[in-house]
Amino acid sequence: MHKSRELKIYKDSNAVAKAFAEMLVEITTSNEQTMHIALSGGSTPTLLFDILAREYSKQMPWNRIHFWWGDERCVPPTDNESNFKMANDHLFSKIDINPNQIHRAKGELSPEKTKDYYISEIKQNLETQNGIPVFDLIILGMGNDGHTASIFPDQLDLLNSNTICAVATHPESGQKRITLTGKVINNAKHISFLVTGKSKADRIAEIFNNMEEAHKLPTYYIQPENGELIFFLDKEAAASIEYPI
Repeated sequence: MHKSRELKIYKDSNAVAKAFAEMLVEITTSNEQTMHIALSGGSTPTLLFDILAREYSKQMPWNRIHFWWGDERCVPPTDNESNFKMANDHLFSKIDINPNQIHRAKGELSPEKTKDYYISEIKQNLETQNGIPVFDLIILGMGNDGHTASIFPDQLDLLNSNTICAVATHPESGQKRITLTGKVINNAKHISFLVTGKSKADRIAEIFNNMEEAHKLPTYYIQPENGELIFFLDKEAAASIEYPI
């Protein structure tokens, strides 16, 4: 089912972030269109944002990029767990961008209100295909349990939900989160996973070796309908993949 999946392996997390930054510059500068990009939280995106702010702030066409998030914790934007805060601290506060192009999920509201607001914002700004919003690029990570965005292994139904966003619950902490659902993610033009570290190696191996265990992992089911899927891995995350894939 993953015939269009591409794999890129780099030395370490810094090299992953650098390579993805270079691809992002290429994608965003290759046309003159407005682009809608959904960001991810996590350590590797933090490195990415630092690289973009430090090395590519003058090259990126910030004036025509709208930023979103694949998921967000239901916390205020000043909370250290906020994906928005991380991106703002490491990228947005360091570049020249119109605040109206930054579309955060308002996690300070109740989870249901946060979800409804985010759905409304997406509907107002994104074009649709087959009735589903189309992001130009969605950046994703993968947890040690194989979850992506905030679609967890015990909530696989969110992969086939007919809603744009859903309220998800972290299986251990019980924390509420807002997440794009599977159909929206798989409707994107480009999907890029940034996955690094040896703690991810077993799940990556299950997915790329098409093992039975992979069928329990949300990441396994991310496959764009008409778009491009690329996994950017470091050597540690890719260590247990069997070759040829």
